[in-house]
Amino acid sequence: MTESESIVNGAPAERVRASSQARGAAAGNGNPDISDAEFAQFQKLIYKIAGISLADTKKVLLVGRLGRRLKHHGLSSFAEYHRLVASGAEPDELQTMVDLLTTNETYFFREEAHFEFLAKTILPRHPAGTPFNAWSAASSTGEEIYTLAFVLAETLGLDAAWHVTGSDISTAVLAKAEQGLYWLDRTRGLPQSYLRRFCLKGVRSQEGGFMIAPEIKRHTRFMQVNLNRTLPALGKFHVIFLRNVMIYFDAETKRQVVARLIEHLHPGGYFIVGHSESLNGLTDTLHALKPTIYQLPA
Repeated sequence: MTESESIVNGAPAERVRASSQARGAAAGNGNPDISDAEFAQFQKLIYKIAGISLADTKKVLLVGRLGRRLKHHGLSSFAEYHRLVASGAEPDELQTMVDLLTTNETYFFREEAHFEFLAKTILPRHPAGTPFNAWSAASSTGEEIYTLAFVLAETLGLDAAWHVTGSDISTAVLAKAEQGLYWLDRTRGLPQSYLRRFCLKGVRSQEGGFMIAPEIKRHTRFMQVNLNRTLPALGKFHVIFLRNVMIYFDAETKRQVVARLIEHLHPGGYFIVGHSESLNGLTDTLHALKPTIYQLPA
């Protein structure tokens, strides 16, 4: 869930302004108004499900994204929609709500220094000829998964035993990631040599886009994972990327999420967070190698 637009607690002084903006947005697009009490219900629900602290300043975003679902179901208020998704009777609609409130944007080789560390430090230290497993734990639409795969293919070779797992809470972004189809304007950060070697040019309905090559995709797998819940049987990893998602969690949720993920690290494995994030005060299990890069003692 990299760089979600949905979150981070707003300052109290902004709440009145957010309410006014939400009313204006609702009037402008035909959506009903949302009251402070109704918005608070959605804040509690998304926090309970995903550990996300939805900011008071995000009322306009919520009205815009969920207003379409009210129209779809013929509902006249956000209170009615909350009752629908919170009742447990419509799990597919609840997932749709989660998808809409956690839509993310990312790009290939974002925060490139992490991939340089992978190629120049982590992989050279890995025992030759043994499998290497990486986990992109908040993978969004797949750019991070495939960036990891490109680096592993370049360094270890396409025929080596390496795998990348990509997970996200949103089924919508996972579907895009698994498809592996991107438009050419999404090549920001992607070296042309990788584009030529590891991607296929789109044709016909996919003209103007590119597909991740099957030789890369066969090393990947995709899973829906809610980091705020008990994790499924994922196995162990030599490196875990958890980048640009913890900024949306409160301190206790961060501690719990990090503890869950550490259980899936091999001894000596690496844990990498975003450049605006830190594990300081969240765990004493990992050793800090440099800002944003940590290691589990062997």
